[in-house]
Amino acid sequence: MRRTGPEPWVPPRRASGGSRRFRIDYPRQGRRGLLRLVPSWRQLLGVALVCCGTVAALVGYVYSTVHIADVNAAARAEANVYYWADGTQMVSVGAVNRQNVPLSDIPPSLQNAVIAAENADFYSDPGFSVGGVGRAVVNMARGGEVQGGSTITQQYVKNTYLTPEQTVDRKLRELCLAVKLSRSLSKQEILQGYLNTSWFGRNAYGVQAAAVAYYGMDARELDPGRSALLAALLKGAQQYDPSLSEANHRRAEARWRYVLDRQVELGHMSRQERAKYTVFPEPRRQSVSTSLSGQTGYLVDVANKYIEKRTGLTAGELGRGGYRIRTTFDRTKVEQLRQTVERVTAQSLDPERRITDRDVQIGAASVRPGDGAVLALYGGPDATEHFTNNADTTGVPVGSAFKPFVLAAALQHGVRSAGAAAPRLPVTSDSFYDRGGVLTPGTPLLPPERAGTGTSGFADGVLPFATGLPSLREALVLGGESVYSRLGEDVGLARVRDLAVGTGLLPQSMAPLERRFAVGTSTPSAIRMADAYATFAEDGRRTDPYSVTTVTYRGTRLEGLEPPPGRQVLDAEVAREVSRAMRDVAVDALAPDTLRAVAPVAAGRTGDDDRLPAAWFVGYTEELSTAVTVFRNKPGKGGLLPLAGVGGVGGSGQERGDFLPLRVWSSYMTATLRGPGGGGFGRPADPR
Repeated sequence: MRRTGPEPWVPPRRASGGSRRFRIDYPRQGRRGLLRLVPSWRQLLGVALVCCGTVAALVGYVYSTVHIADVNAAARAEANVYYWADGTQMVSVGAVNRQNVPLSDIPPSLQNAVIAAENADFYSDPGFSVGGVGRAVVNMARGGEVQGGSTITQQYVKNTYLTPEQTVDRKLRELCLAVKLSRSLSKQEILQGYLNTSWFGRNAYGVQAAAVAYYGMDARELDPGRSALLAALLKGAQQYDPSLSEANHRRAEARWRYVLDRQVELGHMSRQERAKYTVFPEPRRQSVSTSLSGQTGYLVDVANKYIEKRTGLTAGELGRGGYRIRTTFDRTKVEQLRQTVERVTAQSLDPERRITDRDVQIGAASVRPGDGAVLALYGGPDATEHFTNNADTTGVPVGSAFKPFVLAAALQHGVRSAGAAAPRLPVTSDSFYDRGGVLTPGTPLLPPERAGTGTSGFADGVLPFATGLPSLREALVLGGESVYSRLGEDVGLARVRDLAVGTGLLPQSMAPLERRFAVGTSTPSAIRMADAYATFAEDGRRTDPYSVTTVTYRGTRLEGLEPPPGRQVLDAEVAREVSRAMRDVAVDALAPDTLRAVAPVAAGRTGDDDRLPAAWFVGYTEELSTAVTVFRNKPGKGGLLPLAGVGGVGGSGQERGDFLPLRVWSSYMTATLRGPGGGGFGRPADPR
């Protein structure tokens, strides 16, 4: 008989042994091709639950093991100690400038400004920001720093309880401590602790020290305008202290307005009250610890910037102290450079009698070829009075001292030929432009002797030869702006720029690719110029400048401070030919006695035909590369002043002050070779 209806249910067969076996269906059966690799929603859900459970277990473990330590012990201040290259102590900076005040002594306007700028939901959040944690996780997945938008509670935890490293473990402990702290302290207590431990720049920790540093008053006396500026500084005083630079001033004003407007949005300030604060509250002039007087403050500034760049430490974290910092600075050479600058300026300048001798600034730096160690620098007369570091500043055009990079690019790449598809033409330092403006390779047909011994009084790039055709080597010596402007165009300004950056100049110091780019409108620092010229000294091998060899924090050595590795950026023969050409500059510029003392020397300098408000002399021996720059800059004038007439009138060079960097360079280099510690620039022993 035929049966109708559904088939009876038959239980599945059990595996042999009488027991069921658990098996994950992956790759999935019953699917074909790549679909077998697509997990089911149950599998995805299971993986998600396992991951969430693992994270929850990890967070629970960390939460149960972290403890809120004694605040005073955790926040105890220590000094930073800086050492010379030989291991002797240079200076001890600190301890932390902080004076705790109760929240009742902090005006509501400052409390509201900080909350508006840093954490608008402070009074309602659980101590952490879900969005901030999410950004930290995404950053970690991308391989970036483990950080995110922290709440005030998290920042207080980081300031007070934790070490400054950027790791997943530290971020997790920060999160757990923030939650615990929110459960054990009131919001008012957390805010008070945060405002007393935060860094505001100028070595000021906490609002009381910041109020004194910026406005010379107690925190309780701050009005909403000044409070808004202090709140703005929490974003990063190095970028928002208006006294440090014009760019900082612009950022500070914009941030100040934002903080005030944000308080209106959040209901902390009425529009009528906001309308009272339209004039930016200029802080008073910065004061610096007398322990950083003379050149010491400039040396510490360069070392700190290098540490921040290589380790990820912020200026605020570094300023809390406890670090032992071994630098590359040679105490003898620093002192020789300082004495040389002071002696040359005393002999050459008379600011009481000549207006043109006033506001003259000098910056200088020495780098060791081969490894890039910064051995000495001169940043200005006194770091406690002149805050800009002239050895590490940009904004001073380099003039004809840039031409060796143009020559090197021509030797390395050749010049463009007439046809777009034609190969580039080779160039040597003896190549010259003929009457038709075509760069001709080879040695120009010139008489064996020059018609005259002097070079002044001749037109740009024109020598007293019968042909009047200077080679690239000769144009390098005597000025030749038109020759090198044309050469830069023929090589390709982008190639010139890339080569200059490749030898060590910073991209942001490069001028726009315009015609005068090739003759020195770029504005590198003295440190970078000395280092870039050291690339020629090392046959085209570049090593980035460095100023710190080791840093320890409470006995633990920080990573990321290994000396930068060298790399070949120029053909060795190209670098040697540039050096040979620059030795002609040295012969033209230096007296024979000086040459005998420091030879062999290769050098570049600004020429008499430069029309830029700065003068440079950069030169090197096999052991030392030194750059010296001279310019005039009166604070508040908004730019460089002309050098015409500096030092008195007495020749084309002195009319522009060109003699000053040459005198400083030659006197310093001679003293360095002859004086104590001279005659051998050996590498320091490995730091312990």
